[in-house]
Amino acid sequence: MPVATLTSRHPRVGVDGMLEDFVPPPHFGSVSFDSYVPDAAEPSQAAAVAALRAFGERISTPQGARRGLFRRAAPPEGRAGIYLDGGFGVGKTHLLASLWHAVPGPKRYGTFVEYTNLVGALGFRTAVDALAGSRLVCIDEFELDDPGDTVLMSTLLGELVAAGVSLAATSNTLPDKLGEGRFAADDFLREIQGLSAHFDVLRIDGEDYRHRGLPDAPEPVSDADVAARALAEPGAAVDDFTTLLRHLSTVHPSKYGALIDGVPMLGLTGVHTVSDQASALRLVVLVDRLYDRDVPVIASGIRLDRLFADDLLAGGYRKKYFRATSRLVSLARVGGDR
Repeated sequence: MPVATLTSRHPRVGVDGMLEDFVPPPHFGSVSFDSYVPDAAEPSQAAAVAALRAFGERISTPQGARRGLFRRAAPPEGRAGIYLDGGFGVGKTHLLASLWHAVPGPKRYGTFVEYTNLVGALGFRTAVDALAGSRLVCIDEFELDDPGDTVLMSTLLGELVAAGVSLAATSNTLPDKLGEGRFAADDFLREIQGLSAHFDVLRIDGEDYRHRGLPDAPEPVSDADVAARALAEPGAAVDDFTTLLRHLSTVHPSKYGALIDGVPMLGLTGVHTVSDQASALRLVVLVDRLYDRDVPVIASGIRLDRLFADDLLAGGYRKKYFRATSRLVSLARVGGDR
């Protein structure tokens, strides 16, 4: 039986299908406040858990009846939003997903990029209407590196707050400076401008996983090894890297999750350094969806920690590229162990 390819897939996803994907990814599909283990040496972690539990309880029992999509009861007393501030690897996403699980629906959970892609696919007003009926909207990895997208999201969140929706967010920070995450809250509140008064900030201190001595990216294997491992994994897909990059340009990023649905492993042949910004940003979204679904990767060509060109890693979207590299290397380690 021939091995499948992603490039042979052309997913079609309607509005309802897109919204069904706005839940925590499988990687965080069953987390809870109880499964988060605070570091005894970092009291801010236990304090964050307590604060988020209280926030979840408050918004779970809003005052008055909820009156449909456009006419909503006033939100429960207190600020409408909560922002989790901290560096990489301290459990912000775990806690954000735990909050989502603790609050009854209707509710939505997605990354910043997934929300901007939703607006791009549906249009701004349709996206607002689709989200405004939610009790809670969670935004993971709020990105501050694209002014246009930041203004778009700030406007979107303003409409949701006005509709009585409660919000919870995290944002990402660069991994190359210890302590840089301490400035993320100021950046976030400044960029969302008039919405800042609606957010409480929870600081979560802790050790950055990027400084815990993780092993380097695994060495690439041969094309034949990629094919052999894919054949041993029923349902796996194998794609030529260059061809896959071209195919991604024909699929809206909001459909990348559907593109890889049901794929238990992805093999990539001929991986090379990407220097084109548009191709690199599409690849970042694909990597995020692979990571969300815990899809292991096996690759030939260059080492995956050399995937993005130096000028991209020094540019305005470097946060995305650092995150994508870390995630893809992690998935490749899993793939290499199979």
